[in-house]
Amino acid sequence: MNVRLAEPQDLPGFLALAAQVEHWFGPMVGEAGFHAAVRDHIVRSEALVAASAGSPLLGGMLFGATAPVYHVHWLVVSDQARGTGVGRALMDDAMRRWVRGPGTIEVVTFGSDHPGAHVSGARAFYERLGFVPGEAADPGPEGGSRQVFRRTVG
Repeated sequence: MNVRLAEPQDLPGFLALAAQVEHWFGPMVGEAGFHAAVRDHIVRSEALVAASAGSPLLGGMLFGATAPVYHVHWLVVSDQARGTGVGRALMDDAMRRWVRGPGTIEVVTFGSDHPGAHVSGARAFYERLGFVPGEAADPGPEGGSRQVFRRTVG
């Protein structure tokens, strides 16, 4: 597996990843706004992909690299690669590439009552990386609860 900056030709891979999680996050694949967000992050060199030769993308990330409050805007690992270290590799690369302390990294993920919170492992994933739950966030486009998670960086 290789983590690298995303390139314009990775857009179909991002859409394939998005298709796997739309039931949790709401519509993305057919949404012009999602396409634009991916393209914008790629142009700003704030998008990462995890790839393996000859395979579809294993994971993708859109990151907000503006100090002192950094944002994980979107992080998805493919169904077949969950639990194999792809998400951690994406976060580790983002930390090395963009994060300089002191500061905070924030991500909005599923609320504890959201069905995707446990099935996806997202909350446990962020907690293992040192994030702590914060305040509730606005519901997702599918109507499910969301919560801010934060990690302080020195």
